[in-house]
Amino acid sequence: MKKECIAMLLAGGQGSRLYVLTENMAKPAVPFGGRYRIIDFPLSNCTNAGIDTVGVLTQYRPLELNRYIGNGQPWDLDRNDGGVHILPPYQSATGATWYKGTANAIYQNIGFVDMYDPDYVLILSGDHIYKMDYAAMLAHHKREGADCTISVMEVPWDEASRFGIMNVDEHDTIVEFEEKPKNPKSNLASMGIYVFTWRKLREYLIADENDAASSNDFGKNIIPTMLADGQKMAAYRFDGYWKDVGTLDSLWDANMDMLAQGSGLNLLEKRWPIYGRSTSAPPAYLGADSHVEHSVVTRGCVVEGTAENCVLSERCTVGRGAQVEYSILMPGAVVEEGARVSYAIIGENCRIGAGAVIGCAPERASEAWGITVVGPETQVPEQYRLAANRMLNRDLKEVVR
Repeated sequence: MKKECIAMLLAGGQGSRLYVLTENMAKPAVPFGGRYRIIDFPLSNCTNAGIDTVGVLTQYRPLELNRYIGNGQPWDLDRNDGGVHILPPYQSATGATWYKGTANAIYQNIGFVDMYDPDYVLILSGDHIYKMDYAAMLAHHKREGADCTISVMEVPWDEASRFGIMNVDEHDTIVEFEEKPKNPKSNLASMGIYVFTWRKLREYLIADENDAASSNDFGKNIIPTMLADGQKMAAYRFDGYWKDVGTLDSLWDANMDMLAQGSGLNLLEKRWPIYGRSTSAPPAYLGADSHVEHSVVTRGCVVEGTAENCVLSERCTVGRGAQVEYSILMPGAVVEEGARVSYAIIGENCRIGAGAVIGCAPERASEAWGITVVGPETQVPEQYRLAANRMLNRDLKEVVR
């Protein structure tokens, strides 16, 4: 049962910056790109890279995520020896506790990792949209003889202060880590993707757990401590598409990037496919008077109105005379006759009543502009007006973002 490398996927985050979209589900379960969910990306990367054992650490609102992952079959992770395992917090001999931080989540599952006796452990986040060959990163880690390898990418200098920044020498060995520095010395940002030599990480997880002052976090505690102790820390440069979709704006941006040529986010290429759980739905139907332009239309959709620059997930409806532009309709969303949806994210199983107006283009905003969001299951009344930069939940409580 010994594995060279297994992956531990941190998928328990509340996703508070996605507000109404994550009131009843974990962030990695949020739909993306019409037919996927965010967690499909790291799971598919594991499969494509030949990593066949993945522990998914859940915590906040895990029901939808657990149901979606199931036995792992869509990602070829339904294995007897390995496969995908859901790892929630559990009762132990010393009591039960929620995961206190990213490092504590792995610490609580040391027994699971030890069961496979890996040489290396890959630590992943469940809220990033990207394609990466983890096998290439692992090979780099081994070539460098590193104790920890951190995936980094160059970001614009004016944005570097928003990230954890890695300062490296001429061999790309990490010599300093700065968390959101005001005056960054480098623009190499950590992507939150790590390869550790398991024997070494295990020691540091135990020591960190015994430190009452620790936040039990990789970025705040484990990595700085290993660096201070002189452990070999290597940077692995990544130059592909990557986006943290932890905010409403970044989630909308990533969906629009999928539609844009040259963005680097191509979900149609066969060399590195993204897998997801398929739904049982009939083919999409486009009515005689419909107009669809530069959009993703998924199985089970019915479009009788206009959809331009949109992502329509499975089983969505755009009624006769309705107009949807630069928007994301999550699974089961309905836009009724004559309604208009612009620059918005419409949650799962929402119904936008006839004649309602949701959001607007930037140039039409009378106040501060921003993406408009309607939470899952919300039933928006006919003729309702929801201005730009607003959020609406299922109780029809409206707030400014």
